[in-house]
Amino acid sequence: MSTSVTQSTSTSTGDAPASAALFDRARAVIPGGVSSPVRAFNAVGGTPRFMVCGSGPWLTDADGTRYVDLVGSWGPMLLGHAHPEVQAAVKEAVARGTSYGTPTVPEVELAEEIVARTPVERVRFTSSGTEATMSAIRLARGATGRDVVVKFAGCYHGHVDSLLASAGSGLITFAVPGTPGVPASSTELTLVLPYNDRAAVEAVFAEHGDRIACVITEAAPGNMGVVPPEPGFNAFLSETCARHGALLVSDEVMTGFRASREGQWGLDGKHEGWVPDLMTFGKVMGGGFPAAAFGGRTDLMEQLTPTGAVYQAGTLSGNPVATTAGLATLRLATDAVYDHLTAVGTTLQDAASAALAEAGVAHVVQATGTMFSVFLCEGPVRDFTDASRTDTVAYAAFFTEMLDRGVYLPPSAYEAWFCSAAHDEEAVQVVLDALPHAARAAADAQAAARTDGGATA
Repeated sequence: MSTSVTQSTSTSTGDAPASAALFDRARAVIPGGVSSPVRAFNAVGGTPRFMVCGSGPWLTDADGTRYVDLVGSWGPMLLGHAHPEVQAAVKEAVARGTSYGTPTVPEVELAEEIVARTPVERVRFTSSGTEATMSAIRLARGATGRDVVVKFAGCYHGHVDSLLASAGSGLITFAVPGTPGVPASSTELTLVLPYNDRAAVEAVFAEHGDRIACVITEAAPGNMGVVPPEPGFNAFLSETCARHGALLVSDEVMTGFRASREGQWGLDGKHEGWVPDLMTFGKVMGGGFPAAAFGGRTDLMEQLTPTGAVYQAGTLSGNPVATTAGLATLRLATDAVYDHLTAVGTTLQDAASAALAEAGVAHVVQATGTMFSVFLCEGPVRDFTDASRTDTVAYAAFFTEMLDRGVYLPPSAYEAWFCSAAHDEEAVQVVLDALPHAARAAADAQAAARTDGGATA
């Protein structure tokens, strides 16, 4: 069966017949037609777009429609799609072979780059962020001899059984409180607290301090929308863990090398003088390939096999093609790149806020470093309860209007928006032109909801 698609230069999404046909085929062989739930567009309606190529700030779907991409593969595409130098490095790596099952030069070089940018002293590679957080938790438990893990509601650390309690990301989007298939025994050693709540942290340590192996937190949550840590909160977590003999695991799978050159730690820990015991990385460090890592102090990391007794392994971990892509990306991610990301992000944040204000839609735009999101509710949003107030119906209308005008946003109200170094004046202008229309669509959706509610009453 042919899988070719017709390319065009259309700037209107229309009915997306090619994507619709592909979605029908996908649903016949893939659960829900997607390999990750949020991609299905259930939360925003309509047909998910099947993308066939990306270039710079643009994505092109199977119908030939071009979009300004503000998803960026959920963060990794810091430099934009198909960056020529990253492509050249990957092409050379593939020509040498795709996997050896042995140590390789690129993994050593990428590890050196990560160590140079962050406070970690040793790094172990995995193939996904889920594997990285799972392994960091195992190491924390092995190093401390304790079992209890503390996490925060709305923070997502991958689909690890023990960490799906009150997780963010797709679980919020689909209103799934937990998930079938995860036995109670997997989460009974996980204590869930409100984010940014120091009193709750102090209380849980007062009651369970001698049983807590670690606190795991997104360094700056991006999986319930962007909810920055309040000033000093991460430092407080570090100090509290140290005082009770627990470890702090800072999950920078999303923020690492994205929020800043040194991730979220570069925005707070570096200046406040503290470091996490363990950190997890992913997304940007893989340059768009499935690669992730966890790292930390030498004395902790050396407790992993083969030097220690805590077992962790992965056949494709440190894959030479993936680590080559990540290395090329990080080497190209200069201060000038982050300056550009900051400038573009600020422009888009200001424009989104202005458009929504003009349309009379309650909202708050929140950011950490170069990543941001828009909540359609009164702010500030400081925890999961606050984030849950965002108007998902209005967001669906906002999303659809942006899509129809050539802008691809996250198909969920609870995700971060990402720009890239490739977002130029043309791409930014498309977004700026679309925002007032999308804001009015959101306002109309809210007005319709009020009318329907009144009629029902």
